[in-house]
Amino acid sequence: MKTLSIDIETYSSNDLKKCGMYKYCEADDFEILLFAYSADCAEVQVVDLAGGEKIPADVLSALEDDDVIKYAYNAMFERVCLSRYLDYPTGEYLEPYSWRCTMVWAATLGLPLSLESAGAVLGLEQQKMSEGKSLIRYFCIPCKPTKANGNRTRNLPIHAPDKWEIFKAYNKRDVEAEMAIQNKLSRFPVSENVWDEYHLDQEINDRGITLDMTLVKNAIAFDEMTKAELNKTMKDITELENPNSVLQMKEWLSENGLKTDSLDKKAVSELLKTAPPKLAKVLELRQQLAKSSVKKYQAMQNAACSDNRARGMFQFYGANRSGRFSGRLIQLQNLPQNHLPDLEQARELVRIGDYENMSMLYDNIPDVLSQLIRTAFIPYKGGKFIVSDFSAIEARVIAWIAGEKWRLDVFKNGGDIYCASASQMFKVPVEKHGINSELRQKGKISELALGYGGSVGALKSMGALEMGLAEDELKPLVDAWRTANPHIVRLWWDIDSAVKKVVKEKAAVELYGLKIFYKSGIMFIKLPSGRCLAYVKPKIGENIFGGESVTYEGVGSTKKWERIESYGPKFVENIVQGIARDILCYSMQTLRTCSIVAHVHDELIIECRKDMSLKAVCEQMGRTPLWAKGLQLSADGYECEFYRKE
Repeated sequence: MKTLSIDIETYSSNDLKKCGMYKYCEADDFEILLFAYSADCAEVQVVDLAGGEKIPADVLSALEDDDVIKYAYNAMFERVCLSRYLDYPTGEYLEPYSWRCTMVWAATLGLPLSLESAGAVLGLEQQKMSEGKSLIRYFCIPCKPTKANGNRTRNLPIHAPDKWEIFKAYNKRDVEAEMAIQNKLSRFPVSENVWDEYHLDQEINDRGITLDMTLVKNAIAFDEMTKAELNKTMKDITELENPNSVLQMKEWLSENGLKTDSLDKKAVSELLKTAPPKLAKVLELRQQLAKSSVKKYQAMQNAACSDNRARGMFQFYGANRSGRFSGRLIQLQNLPQNHLPDLEQARELVRIGDYENMSMLYDNIPDVLSQLIRTAFIPYKGGKFIVSDFSAIEARVIAWIAGEKWRLDVFKNGGDIYCASASQMFKVPVEKHGINSELRQKGKISELALGYGGSVGALKSMGALEMGLAEDELKPLVDAWRTANPHIVRLWWDIDSAVKKVVKEKAAVELYGLKIFYKSGIMFIKLPSGRCLAYVKPKIGENIFGGESVTYEGVGSTKKWERIESYGPKFVENIVQGIARDILCYSMQTLRTCSIVAHVHDELIIECRKDMSLKAVCEQMGRTPLWAKGLQLSADGYECEFYRKE
C-alpha cells in the first residue's frame, strides 16, 4: 500500500465548534461511527464501526506507517480522531509527516476551504451529497429527549436503518469527492517545502499551550459579579426594566435630552464628549458592560483539554490570498493589549479570587479582565516563555522588493522607520524623543495606512482624526508619503500593468524578483521563496471609475465564493504579506527544535527552560533566508512567566 484516502464520521457529546477537535475527542462517549477509505485509489470501502465491523489489519497498520501517504480533507480531524481510536494518551497523536491535507492543497490554489464548495467550484461529477448536514445532526450529535423518541439523548443506527444506509453512502461519497479533487489538482502539486510547513503547523497544534484554569474560572466569576453590579447601578439610575436594551436606552437618553441613532462603540465615545454627568455615567457603565472579555475566557474553558492545554488554534493556509495562518477557537490574533502598570498584582487578585480588593483598587473591572486575557497562557511549571517577533516586517519587505534605498538604509542602520518616514516627508530631522518629535506620529500613521495604495479614507480608518489630525491635513499627508516613496508607488503600478498583461495575453512576466504567469485558468504570482499565490479565473473587468481592472474568483468579504476586483496596490499587499508569511515559516523551521507553542501575526511564543537564551532565539529568528538576499531583518523579544505584550 502506497496511499490511503480517508473520511470518518464520528459521535461526541462535546460541541466540535465550541471546543475544537482535540477536546471533542476527549469525551467519554466519543466514537468513530464510519470509516471510509480507498487504498491506492481502489474502490472506496466503508467500515461500519457502529455496526460492529472492524478496520482491516493492513489499513490499521498503514495509519502508523510513515511510508504510506494518508490523504483526507481537513486531515487534522481524521488524524486526531484516529489517534484517540488507537488509544493514544492525551497530548500524543499520530505523527503528521505522512499525512497530506486535500483542503490545504485546495487552499494553495485559492479555492474554498469547505469540501462542498471546493467540489462545486471545480465542477466535480461526484459532488458531496446534500443530505449530509441533516444526517450528521441526526447521528453525530446528542438529540433532545422527547416522548416521541422515548426520551433518548442519542440516535443510533437501529433507530433509523434507512437513514443509516444513506449515511454510509454519504461517507463513501466524501472519499470519492476528495479523490476527485486530488485528481483535478494533480497538475498543481504542493511543494515538499509547503508540506513541511504544514507538518510543523500540525506539531504546534498538537503541542498546544497551557492555560491557567484558576485564572480563567475566577475571571468568568468576576465578570458575572461585575455585570450584576453594573446592571443594578444602571437600573437604579435609569429605572429601566432592561438597561441593556438598545431601544429602551435610546428612548431614555432622548427623554433626557440626548438623541442618538446608534449605541455602538464609536457612537458612545462621541456621545461621552458632550453628555451631562448623569448621562455620561450611564454611557460609561454601558461601555463597561459591552466589554466582551468573558467570551475569550469562556472559549479557553471550552477548548482546554484534560491536561489544561488548548490545542488546534491555528489554521494552516487560513488566508488563501497570502497563505497566512488564521486563528481558531480562542483566536490569539485579536487579543486585547495590556497596559496595566501593575499587571502582576491584578492577575494575582483574580487568581486568589479576591473580588473585594479588586473592586476597591480598580474602577473598571471588565477592562482589567480584558487586559489579563493574555496572561492566562502560561508555560509548564518551572519554565518560561520567550516571545520574539520581527520588527516592521512588512515595511522591510516592501522596501526590499521596490528597492526604496533610503528605507533600506534606515533598516540597515537600525533606525526608526516612523521618524525616518516623517523626516523624508517633511524634509526636516525627526527624533523619537527629540527634535520635531511631534511629526513622528504623522510618519507612523502614514506608514501603517498608505503602503498599499491607501489614501485619505485609509488614514481615517487608522484613526487619524481621533489622533488629532485635521481633515485638511490628510490629503497633503498622502501626497507627501507618495512623493517620499517613488519606488513603492512605481511598484504598485508596475505590478498592475504586469497582471493585466498576463490576464490579457496569457504571457509570463518577470519583475521585482517575481514571476507572474497563467496556467489552466489560474493566474499565479511566484514569490522569491518559490511558493505561488493563486487567482482563479482572472479576467479584465471595469472598475467604478470606468477604467480597466483585474477580477478573479475567490472567497470575498461576505465569506461567499464570488468575483473579486483587484488592482496593483492590492496585489502588492498580497505579495508583501505572502513574503512576510514565508519568512515567518522559515524562522519557525529554523527554531523547530525549540518548543513553539503559538504564533501571533509575526511573533513566535516559545515554551522553554529558564536557561534558554533569549538573544540566541532572536538572532536565529532574524536570519535572512537564502532566497531573500539583501533583505534586512531584525527580531526582538522578551522573557515572561505568563504571556503578555511588552
